[in-house]
Amino acid sequence: MDVVREVMDAERRIRHLIDPSPLEHSSTLSRLNGGRVFLKLEHLQPTGSFKVRGALNTLLALGPERREQGVVAASSGNHGLAVAYAAKTLGARCVVFVPEGASGAKTDAIVELGAEIRRHGHDVAVTETHARGWATEHGREYVSPYNDPRVIGGQGTIAVELARQLEHVDAIFVAVGGGGLASGVAGYAKTVFDRVQIVGATPTNSAAMAESVAAGRIVDAEQCPTLSDGTAGGIEPGAITFELCRELVDRFVKVSEEEIATAMRLCMESHNMAVEGAAGVAVAAYIRVAEDMRGKDVAIVVCGANIGPETLHSVLRSE
Repeated sequence: MDVVREVMDAERRIRHLIDPSPLEHSSTLSRLNGGRVFLKLEHLQPTGSFKVRGALNTLLALGPERREQGVVAASSGNHGLAVAYAAKTLGARCVVFVPEGASGAKTDAIVELGAEIRRHGHDVAVTETHARGWATEHGREYVSPYNDPRVIGGQGTIAVELARQLEHVDAIFVAVGGGGLASGVAGYAKTVFDRVQIVGATPTNSAAMAESVAAGRIVDAEQCPTLSDGTAGGIEPGAITFELCRELVDRFVKVSEEEIATAMRLCMESHNMAVEGAAGVAVAAYIRVAEDMRGKDVAIVVCGANIGPETLHSVLRSE
């Protein structure tokens, strides 16, 4: 896969639909390494996460005729919201499959964007498999959350913006779930920033990509509850992101639930930002290895802000 080409094509497609996300200097985080640390505020994107980039690019790449047939996704979280938003923006029909126990608040948000919700199974993997089959049966495009060059290209447009906002950066921290964000950002960033280090941040409780890269193959990693529900879950067999992450991510940093919560509180206290667990993972990973980044310029992708009030309250009171 030519990541740079996919990213440049994506940037051309979505630039009129997506505003560049701000880059905010963090004095608090900069003090930890004596350098400069910047936060790339992707949580300010429509639907509250970076996922809208990949969704818009995928639907735009389909072309009008294919898009008119409708699109399908399987997600009760940020990906489902992003695909529903992209479909509404581009006038396409959208069906989002969710597990039987999916949060009513999240599914309501997807419905508000004009998508149809269908429930199937009690496990995300089962729901995804069913959604793929249903899409094929009904002649609609299934939009993967990460295992698609168009999705990877869309997420990589973040690095295009970073190259316009910063003359130089030594390291970029990104949360890693399925690896779409890391693959896109790394693939482009390594062509424009000299010797940039890509750091993949992952919760210890759900570190499928990190463990797969360490094993040299996609493994069925143990999954435990995590605040970072946006990165939780296994890696799809044959996922193109595995080889990309193995090639492009220089280092994986695992962080505990306590570290994630601490990072989320820091974002609230120092930047007045309520962020979701996946964003906390990237900040927590930087804090863990800040001494290794002594004197360096660092960018951290704040990937999302979709956090429920109960979870937020729990994080804030756990100090």
